[in-house]
Amino acid sequence: MSLEQPAVFCNMVFDWPAQHWTAEHLSEVLPGKRIRFRMGLKSTDTAPQFETACSYTEATLEEFLTWNCGQPRISGPFRDYDHSKFWAYADYKYFVNLFEDKTDIFQDVMWSDFGFPGRNGRESTLWIGSLGAHTPCHLDSYGCNLVFQVQGRKRWHLFPPEDTPFLYPTRIPYEESSVFSKVNVVNPDLKRFPQFRKARRHMVALSPGQVLFVPRHWWHYVESIDPVTVSVNSWIELEEDHQARVEEAITRTLVCALKTAEDPHNTRAWLNPTEVEETSHEVNCRYLNGAVSAFFNHYRTSKVIEMQALRTNGEELNVHNHMEVGQTGRQNLTLETVKQEAASPFGPDLVPVIQSPEEAPSERGGIFESDGKDFLGKDGEHFGKLHNTKRQRRMSRSENAIVEQVASHGTTAPSQTLISTDDLLDCLVNPQVTRIVAQLLIQGRNL
Repeated sequence: MSLEQPAVFCNMVFDWPAQHWTAEHLSEVLPGKRIRFRMGLKSTDTAPQFETACSYTEATLEEFLTWNCGQPRISGPFRDYDHSKFWAYADYKYFVNLFEDKTDIFQDVMWSDFGFPGRNGRESTLWIGSLGAHTPCHLDSYGCNLVFQVQGRKRWHLFPPEDTPFLYPTRIPYEESSVFSKVNVVNPDLKRFPQFRKARRHMVALSPGQVLFVPRHWWHYVESIDPVTVSVNSWIELEEDHQARVEEAITRTLVCALKTAEDPHNTRAWLNPTEVEETSHEVNCRYLNGAVSAFFNHYRTSKVIEMQALRTNGEELNVHNHMEVGQTGRQNLTLETVKQEAASPFGPDLVPVIQSPEEAPSERGGIFESDGKDFLGKDGEHFGKLHNTKRQRRMSRSENAIVEQVASHGTTAPSQTLISTDDLLDCLVNPQVTRIVAQLLIQGRNL
């Protein structure tokens, strides 16, 4: 849990029953079970293919596998989707919903091997996709992530939290706990998003039997690079999640209020299909109050952190410090932590995901081609460098990025300077801003 960069675990799941969970095997475990698939285009557009722009169909895994063979004139739920033009993705499938009457299968996934006693499939999510299926670039507001690759390979494009300004964050489409990037990181529009050139891409092709650790707030774009891929993941809760839920409640209240006022009859244009809860202002205010109350209840009970830790510079909130992107309250490393970092944890069975060579994504041949190579480091050398001069350089680059973004917008043609609701929201619910608002709310309640 002290790792601050992505890493791949090898030789950890060879005895897990879930290592045999191919799509074919799961189709036999779930005969006749209809699952919702997200259907996307195999395009190379510079705009991200958000879930609001995709179509959906309900199908069994057997029907998915038949369609994925590329047979012409197929009938059934995939009949309107030409296999040469579309990909299919059964994503975010929670085990408790998928295997509702087969709970014994939860024991096939043993996250307890990673030091989380009792964690198994009950706290896990299943992902099944065809070639090209992908998740747009985003960061998760809550927790960190463990991802077990079962079948096929997935290419992960990862960016550190400090590079957030270069990823042009947005909350449209809105999904709780997901901050999306406006940039299609595999085919970026560098004229519209020039700061993306500064983002430091880390890439790895995750193979069957490997487990990827994604630290808190690392951006990631994930694409299937084999004909069929199956993955299992679990989001691990963190202490920081209690405040993050307050930030998310603030974000939800603002997004829903402004977007509903703009167009009360078209939520599908801005609300992610994964969001099924009611979005009324009354409900959102209750959600916000619940998040704040839960925050206080947690710290009153556990007494893990003193409330003074929420303040910087004595009684004053130092806004400048909070505008430094990627601050997670861990920068004041203790001597013990430094010693632990000096002794690198990496070796043959724990491999760091290192920064990729500077290369435009278009020069790699697009998202549907793969040379099968891993972008893994061979030792821990890069990890040691990560916390010295590079970290100092990141902070100064991040601060400058905000100023440079404003300057670049100043050259926009007059016809494009009209401020839209989305433009306003991108500022109001920027993760940097909601972090400050959440801390102010918590301080006010505490006083």
